[in-house]
Amino acid sequence: MLRVLLNFLRRPTLRFGMERDPRSPLRDPGFVSYLAQRNRKRLDTDFHDRILRGRKLVRNIFALALTGGCTWVIVESAKALSMF
Repeated sequence: MLRVLLNFLRRPTLRFGMERDPRSPLRDPGFVSYLAQRNRKRLDTDFHDRILRGRKLVRNIFALALTGGCTWVIVESAKALSMF
């Protein structure tokens, strides 16, 4: 019943006569076509995706470093406790 109400109350997918696909690399196709018609410099549509991939890489490196640091502390603590 809740799913039916959520589907009934959700926002429509059509805006200004265009259906937006969230998986599309172009965030606003109308704006991109406007720029293409005005002979402007090409818009780098993959820039946002590169930023997201970079943030994911930094997050993974941080998690790996944190895991390595915790492991090192545990190993050193075990060595210190085994001496006593």
